[in-house]
Amino acid sequence: MSVKPLLAAAALLACAAAGAAPPRPWPVPANESARPVEAPHYGDALFHFFQDRYFTSITTLMASQQLQRIAPHDDEAEVLRGGMLLSYGLHQEAGEIFTRLIDQGTAAPVRDRAWFYLAKIRYQRGLLAEAEDAIARVGDALPAALEEDRLLLQSNLMMARGDHAGAAALLESVDQRSPLGQYARFNLGVAQIKSGEEDKGVKLLEALGRAPAPDEEMRALRDKANLALGFAALQGGKPDEARNALQRVRLHGMQSNKALLGFGWAAAELKEPKLALVPWLELAGRDPSDAAVLEARIAIPYAYAELGAYGEATEQYNNAIAAYDGEAVRLDESIAAMRSGQLLDGLIERNPGEEMGWFWSIRTLPEMPHAGHLAQVMAGHEFQEAFKNWRDLRFLDHNLKDWDDKLGVFGDMLDNRRRAYAERLPAVQAQARAVNLQALQQRRDAVAGEVERALREQDPQAFANTKEHELLAVIGGLRQGLADVADAAEAERIRERTRLVSGALTWRLAQEYPARSWEAQKDIKTIDAELALAGEREAAVARAQVEEPARHEAFAKRIAELGQRIRALMPRVAALSDEQRREVQEIAAAELGQQKERLGVYSQQARFAVAQMYDRATSGSQKKDSDAPAQ
Repeated sequence: MSVKPLLAAAALLACAAAGAAPPRPWPVPANESARPVEAPHYGDALFHFFQDRYFTSITTLMASQQLQRIAPHDDEAEVLRGGMLLSYGLHQEAGEIFTRLIDQGTAAPVRDRAWFYLAKIRYQRGLLAEAEDAIARVGDALPAALEEDRLLLQSNLMMARGDHAGAAALLESVDQRSPLGQYARFNLGVAQIKSGEEDKGVKLLEALGRAPAPDEEMRALRDKANLALGFAALQGGKPDEARNALQRVRLHGMQSNKALLGFGWAAAELKEPKLALVPWLELAGRDPSDAAVLEARIAIPYAYAELGAYGEATEQYNNAIAAYDGEAVRLDESIAAMRSGQLLDGLIERNPGEEMGWFWSIRTLPEMPHAGHLAQVMAGHEFQEAFKNWRDLRFLDHNLKDWDDKLGVFGDMLDNRRRAYAERLPAVQAQARAVNLQALQQRRDAVAGEVERALREQDPQAFANTKEHELLAVIGGLRQGLADVADAAEAERIRERTRLVSGALTWRLAQEYPARSWEAQKDIKTIDAELALAGEREAAVARAQVEEPARHEAFAKRIAELGQRIRALMPRVAALSDEQRREVQEIAAAELGQQKERLGVYSQQARFAVAQMYDRATSGSQKKDSDAPAQ
């Protein structure tokens, strides 16, 4: 059987006959309510956690931890992961996490929480001495939300080793209005009564039984306390005290049937069978699937017999036998329905859930031949644990099948990527060949050399544009052609105009020399950057031709390996799921089987009582005949 989760930070484990306090939500991890989450990937895991998607949360968290995306929340993330592992029953793995956090000397709040959860692990595993050692190491840095839980755990440990006085003293510091404090006092009271400290236990339960109850949960606990007081008094031979306690139980509460039955037996102990008939007759008209109702059916004729109403007693015994026989048939029908899977299929259909997890609860019951039998089956811890295990296995089975399908999709995506690579590679290679980087580099070097010369020689004409170069060429041509002009006056006129144009051009080039030289140097740097980028791209293309096929092969290998692992796990999980399903059905059937055995005992007692009634009637008739005077 798997252990109840510690995600419910205050689940009381040392509960007695009436059960433990209900679980309450896991506290906010690592005081996240007090400071912002700095790592988005840690926030993503927290988001899924608070959406009750615990499986997604822990897988997201572990993947982010593997990729080192959690800092600076590494320790808080480990506490959260340990808690979620613990909720799935992985006590050893969770214990290793908490022990490692303690050994590596983490911050005091993290260390104290690790000791606290480690104490809970050890307590659940029955390592009481080790749990006490761990809880004693919790310092003053434990979050306030867990302080009450620590006191309750410590009190449970004290009760486990018989130190009820110490547990009672420790619980004095727990708020008496707290639901968990009330449950702890109830458990302590029952434990004290069982251990022989009856006066102390009765005092605790008496206080709970008379305390005001603000809500239904506390009213139910108050009824349990009064019921425990009543039956403890009955076992101690104190029917008056039992009746006083039992009459405080609500008539239509969850404990009312047991209280009515006990109230009747208290009256019977006081030799008041007529008074005992009042609660028993009320109880007999209730749901016949309840064990208290079945017992009341045989108790009623007993009371009539005590009153001397043997005829009525015989009739009531026969009615009880008929009721037991009818209930036995109904139990057989319910057992058959449960073994056929109707119960489990109906529960899953009416209570769908996204993921596995211990906080999933049954809210809607399925249609069954006799719904009254469901309460006694589903109220059992063994059934609840076994059912959750089966549901988790069922989720894992579906999850594996889903990933098997996803791997097929990933394989198709990889094939498409390979085809696209093969189709694009020739064009990329042709484009790479068309670009002669070596020739471009040589041209760049020539240009850079000319720029350096112009800068060194302060040559403005080196930065002339195309039109200016054409003008310079025209001026040079004119100067060379002046020797061929015969007219001296015309030659002088042309020479003067050429001088003016040349001066204007030279002046403009000199004026724009700083800006043009800066632009030229800037262009050289741009060319260098573009050539470097082109070189990187050329190298990337060359690497891609080697690495991309290798990457494709690595992905294909990974997909194949995961596919093999998943296909190996699928039949194992399916087999375990089927086995667990049968176990859950057998647990349910066994619970009803025990009810049927009780019916058989009650039926035998009723038949024996009827036989006694007939024997008594026959003996009385024979005695009457023998005492009659002879005719």
